[in-house]
Amino acid sequence: MSIDKTGSLRGRKAQAARNDQVILEAARSVFLADPDAPISAVAKRAGVGIGALYTRYSSKEELLRKLCTDGLELFVAETEAALAETRDHWSVFTSFMERLVAADTSSITLALAGTFTATPDMFALAERSNRLLQEFFERIRDVLRPGLSVHDISLVFELVAAVKLPSPERTARLRQRYLSIILSGMRHSAGGDLPGPPPSWQEINARWRT
Repeated sequence: MSIDKTGSLRGRKAQAARNDQVILEAARSVFLADPDAPISAVAKRAGVGIGALYTRYSSKEELLRKLCTDGLELFVAETEAALAETRDHWSVFTSFMERLVAADTSSITLALAGTFTATPDMFALAERSNRLLQEFFERIRDVLRPGLSVHDISLVFELVAAVKLPSPERTARLRQRYLSIILSGMRHSAGGDLPGPPPSWQEINARWRT
């Protein structure tokens, strides 16, 4: 009787992917709550042995880099999706902001920026993210308040991510509430001069250098 090894291989790969997702979700929860937590806390939360975790990630730094890289890749994907939109600019912009607030990639920045050594590939991905966001900003600039900078958008995400309560559901609702308030002030009709200069790309990027 012959054995179909292909199906078994697919099964093992699928299980490995599920296990990896469990580890990453555990790592996100642990390190957002305490960036100084040991990697053993991730293994405990994920319900896996420390040996199994080290088989996948050789160090805490590697795990942190994976979390941040995944966040950057999601930001890039969402920006590319926004660039492909054909609706009116304000609808595209607000949807883009709402999706990324819901994805909560900026909590990673708030908690982990500067706590590990970023790789050249990560900096290259960040540069790509910045270029795409700049392209998007130029496209929808006509609906935005004069004086706004593309880097204001980055810090708005972080301001909203700072809203955090014990209940994840309540946190999500409040973040969308305060995003709505901030968006009102970003609309072209808001008018008025903004105090001080916007953040520069150098200031944004420097936080990732230990």
